[in-house]
Amino acid sequence: MPRNRPTLILVHEPEKACFDRLVADGYPTERAIEISSYLAQSTDLAPEFDQLAAACEKRGLAFMAVELDDAATVLAKADPACTLVWTLTDGIAYFRGGAAPALARLNGLKTIGADDSLFALCQDKFRSGAVLGSLGLPMPPAGLARNGEWLVEPPASPAGWFVKPNRLGAKIGIWPESRCHDLKHALELSRRVFAGYRDDVVVQPYVAGRNVRASFLGLKPGTGVEALGIAFVESGGDFQTMADSMSLYGDTGQAAKDAGNYAEPELGPVAASQPAADRAIRAVAQKLVTGLGLKDVFSVDLRVEADDTIHLIEFEVCPGLPCFDFRDYCRRQWGMSLADAMAETAANRLTS
Repeated sequence: MPRNRPTLILVHEPEKACFDRLVADGYPTERAIEISSYLAQSTDLAPEFDQLAAACEKRGLAFMAVELDDAATVLAKADPACTLVWTLTDGIAYFRGGAAPALARLNGLKTIGADDSLFALCQDKFRSGAVLGSLGLPMPPAGLARNGEWLVEPPASPAGWFVKPNRLGAKIGIWPESRCHDLKHALELSRRVFAGYRDDVVVQPYVAGRNVRASFLGLKPGTGVEALGIAFVESGGDFQTMADSMSLYGDTGQAAKDAGNYAEPELGPVAASQPAADRAIRAVAQKLVTGLGLKDVFSVDLRVEADDTIHLIEFEVCPGLPCFDFRDYCRRQWGMSLADAMAETAANRLTS
């Protein structure tokens, strides 16, 4: 490891490492493939590590890509005076990336992103929703079910409910029938999720509207929500499913491309047609920054109705950096490729 030289360490958990661990824990191969697909950004960014290293070199930085299983050893040897740790993927349950910012803190290293407590919170949708609701944010209330039994009953909802796994992301465990009009069906879905993934389900009142992704990268320290990129995400349906997600990213996404089954959702600026909603989303993001501690890099998923009513769905402290939407954000907001935007962000914290 370079000594006395500003160094960006990118910690990432490969899909295969997760897949092998899940299979060893007794998960069927198909379920392990689905779960580990959440880590597709590690697969997708790996071919660009040389570009990222070159972008860092232009700015006087060294770059190291470190697999999560090696992180404890590498970070223990890093120089706190000139090292910055960027964690590519979160996780506390099926995925373990949340260990990286904690290891960085243990070794006195600077980090990009929120503190490690939020890495844990965002991976538990029910607990996260409770915290966001207590901050007065427009989060749909939720019930919680485990294997066909209610732990917390959901509120009544004339429009029906939406059922999703509590600790899994990337649309894993979301199917076309995940919107349901019968709580008995919601409990059936909880049995299906528990059988396949050993997870609880969150059951929220269904909210109407269009899907929105708000992306943020603080290129310079002190960058505010004016740099938030807020876009409608149009995928041709009311919501994306696991099949949609697996056709976009990682090894399964490459297979979909090879088979001609790849279609990126379309992005469009919310401000162009609903400026009031855009302003409301920035206000929500500011509350997440000041009340929850989001910083540096994050994303927020929302639903926006035609009358500008907004519903906060969830936040991510490790947004899918190599995904099409974050690349588009870096081009539109910063006029940079992903590699240059990441390197510039790191340089502004290490060399300023």
